[in-house]
Amino acid sequence: MLRLTEVKLPLDHTPEELPEAIIKRLGIPRGELGSFTVFRRGFDARQRKNIHLIYTLDVALRDEAAVFAKLKGDHRVMPTPDTSYRYVAQAPAQLESRPVVIGLGPCGLFAGLILAQMGFRPIILERGKAVRERTKDTWGLWRKSVLNPESNVQFGEGGAGTFSDGKLHSQIKDPKHHGRKVLTEFVKAGAPDEILYVSKPHIGTFRLVGMVETMRETIQSLGGEIRFESRVDDIEVEPVTLPDGSRAQQVRGLHLRGGEFIATSHVVLAVGHSARDTFQMLYDRGVYVEAKPFSIGVRVEHPQSLINRARHGDFAGHPLLGAADYKLVHHASNGRAAYSFCMCPGGTVVAATSEVGRVVTNGMSQYSRNERNANSGIVVGITPEVDYPGHPLAGMLFQRHWEERAFHAGGGTYAAPAQRLGDFLAGRPSTELGAVQPSYTPGVKLTDLSLCLPDFAITAMREAFPAFDRQIRGFAMADAVLTGVETRTSSPIRIKRNDAFQSVNTIGLYPAGEGAGYAGGILSAGVDGIKVAEAVALDMVGAEAATGGTRGSGDWA
Repeated sequence: MLRLTEVKLPLDHTPEELPEAIIKRLGIPRGELGSFTVFRRGFDARQRKNIHLIYTLDVALRDEAAVFAKLKGDHRVMPTPDTSYRYVAQAPAQLESRPVVIGLGPCGLFAGLILAQMGFRPIILERGKAVRERTKDTWGLWRKSVLNPESNVQFGEGGAGTFSDGKLHSQIKDPKHHGRKVLTEFVKAGAPDEILYVSKPHIGTFRLVGMVETMRETIQSLGGEIRFESRVDDIEVEPVTLPDGSRAQQVRGLHLRGGEFIATSHVVLAVGHSARDTFQMLYDRGVYVEAKPFSIGVRVEHPQSLINRARHGDFAGHPLLGAADYKLVHHASNGRAAYSFCMCPGGTVVAATSEVGRVVTNGMSQYSRNERNANSGIVVGITPEVDYPGHPLAGMLFQRHWEERAFHAGGGTYAAPAQRLGDFLAGRPSTELGAVQPSYTPGVKLTDLSLCLPDFAITAMREAFPAFDRQIRGFAMADAVLTGVETRTSSPIRIKRNDAFQSVNTIGLYPAGEGAGYAGGILSAGVDGIKVAEAVALDMVGAEAATGGTRGSGDWA
């Protein structure tokens, strides 16, 4: 097959126009065209009066070689690449021990799935509950202000991505097409086929719940074991001397709350960005941890109709365009960058704390994206060198400080502090709402957000909003609502790993995903889970071979 890129057609083109465009691009008679499939469909909305679709197509022809030879100078025509996934190993007939995955968010889910598909029968430990029980606990905070620290937006089957917009696009480099494997498995689990070809696929919370359950059942059917409400309280390691004479430590097993010990030499650490007690435990056990940059700010809500008009003009509301999104950045005069983060079209702002006495916000959308408001994080970048120097876990303490300030500013009930944008820009507390009603539950308390954010962040955001208004007319509307605080943009630490995906000083520990500092979002976390699972499998097969084990047959890359 041949792949055609940059095939442009009007937004409302007819079905017949797509094969006509292929025939015209290739300069072939109609009879030469066999079948074709859409690999990618996006749209170009830079000119609001001339929005058009852009296709990437895979085309079957009667004589592909002749057509390709004729067009070999055209960079928009190429052989269709092979994007199929190949397993790197197959488990030996007898395993000395089973790999253990800690965490059942997107990273842990895919690490467990790939290990199970290769026959390694992983044990997956999740401190939270199964996804439907977890959903009830999450609604307990949103509706009744009752927090379960072990079962909430951050902890439980599906991870933090379950209560999000369900975005499935990323800017990571993916030469081995692991991202395609993630999307394909999601479709098998019940996601719509369109996630395989639309340029910015998303699923939404309700669909993710059923998909996660289906993937869990797949892992179990392949011999994997999933344990909920199984919190890892400690990791057992022992000192070892490496061949070069240097010292390190080796994983020997895990201690669970309640006293159980699981012996293992391979642990995938996929705990997410909010497992602060786990970060502390690993640091105390000598695992190498370093502070990393993240961001802090607020959620902003506008009418979705305003964003649609600003981005799509007369085409606002078109079914192929859906609810409009945006991506904004402003480099402020104080040296800070303020930018939009995790924009949720037609969604809601949600309570995302996992610790008692703290308030955290995040955004969520359903697949339909049909709620009244658009929301996005507007956050400011911070770094350990400038803002929380001196200790690997200082960023975690920095987050807690501002989350506690937000809790008190919101009245100490898990209500969130909020402010009208006009008041925020004027530097005065808000006393009443305007046209935009906040979507955050369990509710907001109007106040002055400068009470619960660093001065440099307030300064940068006050400069950024008028700049954003020049890109999206109406963005700085006085009645837009700001809700604080957004602190969990990414992990405050990195658990550094080597080229074999293992901790740089702890053999057998595989830091993975967002919590370890190696992903940001559902797709990239899933991809990282696959990569780490492959590394675990290769190491286990190699260890078996070195000790005389039998190497199994499989689909080798």
